[in-house]
Amino acid sequence: MSDIAKEALRQAALFYHENPKPGKLEIRATKPLANGRDLSRAYSPGVAEACLEIKADPANAARYTTKGNLVGVVSNGTAVLGLGNIGALASKPVMEGKAVLFKKFANIDCFDIELDESDPEKLAEIVCALEPTFGAINLEDIKAPDCFIVEKICRERMNIPVFHDDQHGTAIVVGAAATNALHVAGKNWADIKIVSTGGGAAGIACLNMLVKLGVKRENIWLCDIHGLVYEGRAEDMNPQKAAFAQASDKRTLDDVIDGADLFLGLSGPGVLKAEQVAKMAKRPIVFALANPTPEIMPDLAREVAPDAIIATGRSDFPNQVNNVLCFPFIFRGALDVGATEINDEMQIACVEGIAALARATTSAEAAAAYSGEQLTFGVDYLIPKPFDPRLSGVVSTAVARAAMESGVALRPLEDLKAYKAHLDASVYKSALLMRPVFQAALSASRKIVFSEGEDERVLRAAQAIMEETTEQPILIGRPDVIATRCERMGLNIGPDSLQIVNPENDPRYRDYWGTYHELMARKGVTPDLARAIMRTNTTAIGAVMVHRGEADSLLCGTFGEYRWHLNYVTQVLGGGTYCPKGALSMMILEDGPLFIADTHVWSVPTPQQLAETAIGAARHARRFGVEPRIAFCSQSQFGNQTEGSGKRLREAIALLDAMQTDFQYEGEMNVDAALDPELRERLLPGGRLQGAANVLIFGHADAASATRNILKMKAGGLEVGPILMGMGNRAHVVTPGITPRGLLNMAAIAGTPVAHYG
Repeated sequence: MSDIAKEALRQAALFYHENPKPGKLEIRATKPLANGRDLSRAYSPGVAEACLEIKADPANAARYTTKGNLVGVVSNGTAVLGLGNIGALASKPVMEGKAVLFKKFANIDCFDIELDESDPEKLAEIVCALEPTFGAINLEDIKAPDCFIVEKICRERMNIPVFHDDQHGTAIVVGAAATNALHVAGKNWADIKIVSTGGGAAGIACLNMLVKLGVKRENIWLCDIHGLVYEGRAEDMNPQKAAFAQASDKRTLDDVIDGADLFLGLSGPGVLKAEQVAKMAKRPIVFALANPTPEIMPDLAREVAPDAIIATGRSDFPNQVNNVLCFPFIFRGALDVGATEINDEMQIACVEGIAALARATTSAEAAAAYSGEQLTFGVDYLIPKPFDPRLSGVVSTAVARAAMESGVALRPLEDLKAYKAHLDASVYKSALLMRPVFQAALSASRKIVFSEGEDERVLRAAQAIMEETTEQPILIGRPDVIATRCERMGLNIGPDSLQIVNPENDPRYRDYWGTYHELMARKGVTPDLARAIMRTNTTAIGAVMVHRGEADSLLCGTFGEYRWHLNYVTQVLGGGTYCPKGALSMMILEDGPLFIADTHVWSVPTPQQLAETAIGAARHARRFGVEPRIAFCSQSQFGNQTEGSGKRLREAIALLDAMQTDFQYEGEMNVDAALDPELRERLLPGGRLQGAANVLIFGHADAASATRNILKMKAGGLEVGPILMGMGNRAHVVTPGITPRGLLNMAAIAGTPVAHYG
């Protein structure tokens, strides 16, 4: 990296820390504090009731305070990243960063605590005194051997988990990476020889972890700055190093590297030479974890050992050993069961959970976050990426189970399956609301045809459908293209496991164009045109399959214009009782779902179309467990404009008034009145809509579409939809911005038989 690039990076990092306000953390209230009544409950006199409950039973602190979800990140700044002993104050940006990672990846609240104390026993005394505040303590960046002393004292005296992440977090991720490296290399724990450089806290913890996983202690050769750690050595020794001392007359790294299966480096740059890698066993495993410059650069190692399996601590190389894969999730599981410690069983469960995730199919969300990287289990993908959303559910659940089974959980969970679902719901914003839809979809095994079967998002969705549902995906596309893309993305699906319709060469081609011509012969479609469309138009092919009963529902629209797809859907599947009655989008916001219609079907809907849209929206809202409260939204407010959309909305309301409906509706009104019951009561006292509206029906598609997009881009809303109403669940047209998770959600909606939602 050039000096100019380095300076640009430095300035960008400083700007990030300073703006828009200094630091990376702030404190926010979780309860309302808007009036005297709130104040009397938050503080005196109401707060006394919570105090008395905790005095009567200390376990109540987890009910009435943040203690059960609060971690203290504690450091004295004596061993900060690659910066060394920079002191407590200078370590604060790192500790704030650690707190941010806890919040981002596991929704755990943190206080960073920097202590100006170098004496390990005094430091431990201070940490122990913090027990009433926190549910767990994360010790960070304390030099060895002081860190061993501090952790030992704290674990003995405190009844909450105390975890030195530099030791155990690193050890857990190294354990997971090594587990999978051995899997790739075809080697076993009990047989391998390990050579390690670096006798600090992380290095010793990693070796202890590898022993727990099955490595024989006599097969571990530890070197530090003074050479081999051997029996009888006096220089720079401590009990932790002495546990790995060898009875040998060898003295240097070069002496002991012969035949090593695994090199584990937690030392410094350039410690391992290429000629030493050449002396290692076949298919060597090289973990060069020094930061920012590893013990050997990967390209140099591969020059002498092309088959080497390599991991580093850097994000610009494959297989980054990063503690963020571990600490948020091991603390999440420990806190949620009220664990008194983080024991060996919990750490090994964490190792196994992380390792298993890498061997599974890559999540679509991780693939999107690391676009361009090959995330297929193997030499260059030994451990998951930090932004893999499955980490929380898989790893935290494994840790919670291990805590319960090993007897250290004060608040055991009754249903681990429900707990994992809860964690998944906290990561996938749609999971909780989609649960009743997925449950209903399980009652029938429906065939869902995807018109854009070569799209990578569709392929990832198809993988998820086969893993998580009973539905059968059918893909329209070229089998060779689908096979190549599945292999590249590491998916374990393909032409052998999927039903594929090849528009270029399918034995049903004659039947398909014949069916399409029969439907469209009197609408200007000649046999030649029908043949051409059935070769080139995958949406029309999918619609014909549904018409012929070869599929139950069609999903299309991952590229192209919505109404273009809708035209072919309506041509083939419309008629009789089936007619588009609006498109409904569920926007999942921080305070709950908000349904928007009609976003795509009718540009300027008639009163009849608006009424039908409202009826359909009410029915679909109930599919998600939401009782509909519908507001008809316009520039007009309760009749103050005689023309425009307000007039059509008033006529739609009159049509609903003449029907026997079973849902609340009101209008026409502005959006702020729809969402603010107090404002609405001032404008129209005694109106029939109670509470904030959760379904907004607009008089123009432009307004509905704009609202939908603003909620997505500026309010962080997650869209489920658009749901095409009125077509009997036989087709849904999505939009080009949809994600693989969005396609999975739409497949669940399409996979629910109509009988389940009317």
